[in-house]
Amino acid sequence: MRVVLIGPPGAGKGTQAAVIKEKLGIAHVSTGDILRDNVIKKTEIGLEAESFMESGRLVPDGLMIGMIKARLAESDAASGGFILDGFPRTLHQAEALDRLLEEMSLSLDAVLLLAVPDDEVVKRLCNRRVCPSCGAIYNVIACPAKAEGICDACGGRIIQRDDDREPVIRNRLAVYRERTSPVLDYYEKRGLLHTVDALEATDAAMRMLESIEGTKA
Repeated sequence: MRVVLIGPPGAGKGTQAAVIKEKLGIAHVSTGDILRDNVIKKTEIGLEAESFMESGRLVPDGLMIGMIKARLAESDAASGGFILDGFPRTLHQAEALDRLLEEMSLSLDAVLLLAVPDDEVVKRLCNRRVCPSCGAIYNVIACPAKAEGICDACGGRIIQRDDDREPVIRNRLAVYRERTSPVLDYYEKRGLLHTVDALEATDAAMRMLESIEGTKA
């Protein structure tokens, strides 16, 4: 399957995508992970994207589209299916994705919108902590590390990312609503959009896909 996950920051796209990846054995293409990896490695893409990410602004379309084109051309995504997590976020990106998939003789099977209230997003992200060394994610309330400030997995130092502070989160939500609304309309008109309650179980998106497949059958 070829699936797009759309939702505000903190909606649980990564968690839901991990369940889908394990169940279906398809590639999880997370633009956030790819961008952060480039920032850490100080690549050309990373240096260009860093200032946008730190202030909660969207990374420019041209940069994102080029990055996605390269990733979807890799064998696991091109032949085995994929979950797109964090792309497209603008109408221009959605149209570019369609053109790219058409060139590859592929098409989307579903677009899943993870719905979650703004206050819940702020609560989740303000309490999120990450390990820069191995990428492990914690929540100081729901899922804290065993030793405060220390990663359970690798022993690295756990930090709060700059974009997980409330003023930046509120700005990210405002940008999300402004830019994503036309994308949702675009996919709804094509009959691809399905809404998932992101406050439900972590396999809610997978269960939605199973329901969609059952309807097609």
